[in-house]
Amino acid sequence: MTSVNAGKWKYIILLLLFAGWSLGNLDRFVINYAVLGITKDLGLSASATGVLLSSFFAGYALMQIPGGYLADRFGYRNVILISVLMWSVFTVLTGSAWSLTSMIVIRFLFGIGEGGYFPSGSKALASWFPQNERSRAMSFMLASGAIMGVITPILSTHLMTSVGWRSMFYMIGACGIVITLLLFFFLKERKADALPGMATEQAAVKPKAPLKTVLKTPMIWNLFLAYFSVYAINWGLNSWMPTYLVKARGLDMTSVGYLSAIPAFVGIFGMLLSGYILDKLPAGKDRLAAGILALVTGGLLYLMGSASSIPMFIAYQCLVGVFFAFISTLIASASLKSMPAELVGSANGFINTGAQVAGVLTPMLIGFMVDAFGGSYNAAFIMLVAFAALCAGALFTARAKPAAFSGLQARTAAYEESTGGTNI
Repeated sequence: MTSVNAGKWKYIILLLLFAGWSLGNLDRFVINYAVLGITKDLGLSASATGVLLSSFFAGYALMQIPGGYLADRFGYRNVILISVLMWSVFTVLTGSAWSLTSMIVIRFLFGIGEGGYFPSGSKALASWFPQNERSRAMSFMLASGAIMGVITPILSTHLMTSVGWRSMFYMIGACGIVITLLLFFFLKERKADALPGMATEQAAVKPKAPLKTVLKTPMIWNLFLAYFSVYAINWGLNSWMPTYLVKARGLDMTSVGYLSAIPAFVGIFGMLLSGYILDKLPAGKDRLAAGILALVTGGLLYLMGSASSIPMFIAYQCLVGVFFAFISTLIASASLKSMPAELVGSANGFINTGAQVAGVLTPMLIGFMVDAFGGSYNAAFIMLVAFAALCAGALFTARAKPAAFSGLQARTAAYEESTGGTNI
């Protein structure tokens, strides 16, 4: 493939990754609305509902590190294809669940299937895009979550009232098979570029045990903790907000669908803008800015919990979504910019494990808190404020990347700039 063709093809790769991750986000988000019908049919308490919502993230978190390792070892294309096919099959099976136990097992295996996509997709972006474009590429892929946040509430509430939650999962699973076929025919593998005169240095940096090397990088642990904290907020809001608006604020399902779409719509612009801004900010300043926004997010979460009206509640949630976009894009793209391409899959697999551990814990904790405090959500909002402070602390104390990586990345960036980042 010539450099010109490669330069065009990277955008096709990005669109394919965007399509796959849009489906993944739809599959994950839809359960937060379907659970209203599921809990009624299966007779679940708030605590049982929390366990159900967390079961997906248990499998998803377990697969992050293996998914990154497999992408580094066998190539991102194979892992992505298996991931999309597997989670599509378990989406269909979700509609066939007959008990709480069967639902938990299916959602756990669903998470295992989807767990390899993000680290593999991260490696694909690092392979196709030059260093100074990776935050924008990552923000575009992550924007699928914000877009699905707009579509899912409206789509799922209408499907639930028209065909029911079981048929809804059957239909989404069928869409997954179509996406799998598109990826099979058009997703291409690309090896990291071998830079002229750099073979010796790359060989010195390229580790035999990538995960071990990643775990020795202090900044990766800060990013792990920051991602855990910011996604504890995200999953806490996403998983319980429909139930909260119905039971605590007295809204009907249709109103919940449209209101939930507003913050997600605003978040689309926040996600896309964040990538552009982060690629312009100097290293270190971006983490400082994200840390400050994390503190502001904590204040907004407190205001959400005490909001006297629905419009004010949604307004605060919109701002939380914008700041979340900036913080999450920074964390997700940091390893793409600071680590050699050979480590990106393992690094982002480990970092994203933090986000998914938060997905395991937060919905369960909120469910237990709601039951313990007689249906009140006040304690849950206080917990989310604490997570915002923890995220800020992790970002403020993040150390610079190791010197051994810095030199290689600087040379890589200079070479990519001179060739347009498209040499194969």
